[in-house]
Amino acid sequence: MSSTASTKRVAVIGGGILGVSTAVHLLREGASVILLTERGLASEATGRSLSWLNSAGERSTPYHQLRVAGMDRYRTLFASDPGRDWLQFGGGLMWNTSGHAADTQARHAYEKSIGYDSNLLRPADIASATPGIDPNAVPENAIFNPGEGWVSLPDLVDFLMEEFHARGGELVLNAGKVSVTVDAGRATGVETAAGGTYEADAVLVACGAATPAVLAPLGVDIPNGSPVSMLVLTKPVDHELKSVLNTPRAAVRPNPGNTLALDHDWYEEHITEHTDGSFSIPDDIVQELADEASKLIIGNPDLKPASWKIGYKPIPGDGEPILGELGQVPGCFVAFTHSGATLGLIAGELLAGEIVTGKKHPMLATFRPARFS
Repeated sequence: MSSTASTKRVAVIGGGILGVSTAVHLLREGASVILLTERGLASEATGRSLSWLNSAGERSTPYHQLRVAGMDRYRTLFASDPGRDWLQFGGGLMWNTSGHAADTQARHAYEKSIGYDSNLLRPADIASATPGIDPNAVPENAIFNPGEGWVSLPDLVDFLMEEFHARGGELVLNAGKVSVTVDAGRATGVETAAGGTYEADAVLVACGAATPAVLAPLGVDIPNGSPVSMLVLTKPVDHELKSVLNTPRAAVRPNPGNTLALDHDWYEEHITEHTDGSFSIPDDIVQELADEASKLIIGNPDLKPASWKIGYKPIPGDGEPILGELGQVPGCFVAFTHSGATLGLIAGELLAGEIVTGKKHPMLATFRPARFS
């Protein structure tokens, strides 16, 4: 237990990776924690994330540094048991969606300039770097980032929840919509749609794409750029794939049970959102994504979708994470970011530290919600 042990009572709204991770880190710090979910655990974006652990490409320096720290925490977890089939570091392979070799070369040069492990490969070189990829699918060149990995977030949430319960955390499932209660301008707890109230010294709002809507009644305007997305899990198939693939027509990663997880964005126009909040997509579009993924894998196996989930992918309006305490409502903290998988462990750790100690961590300085005030 940390030397900064606290008796603070904290209510966490959201059963995804950011909420669960922060809740567990709070318990490690000695806080009393109640975790409330609208439905089940990992029922929203966490349950349909490609969860590619990376900081590839170009972004702000603070964001890159935070993502690299996030990958470090996963490596520590991986090192404690490399045999876990839901967390692996097999690298990442990508080529530019423009199809122009010069663009891929420019990205590689940028990654090298910031010290990010990046290798520019010809198709014939890929097999020596990472297995299971059809070289015929690769254009003139591709980037292999050997330090990257992937995680099955529902499995990680289950793993963390074991510790949550062991440390005495309180869980309220299927609470419906949960709101933040305020007295004299300060967060004092939460209230469920059914009228249940829970007092707390601090509240964390970690509701994925719904976060701005939860904060709006507090007079806090958070721009929401969350698009609709889909994650497909295939039926089990024999493959040798170890790395995450990010390509112009399909993103693919290994998944427990010898299945594959598939993602992209070209099919967004085929997704229909219904009045009840549910989503649908034609089966043939889902199969088309599986067919595109098959082209990337050596032997071009017949990939069959087993299940798919559709919903909003959390992305703040300016693309940068929103992490920390609300200036307008002291005691209310927020965690809203696109990179929930990569940042899941580190964001939970740093936010828990801020909530317990009241000291702001410098790595979160540029991600405060006050930038939208």
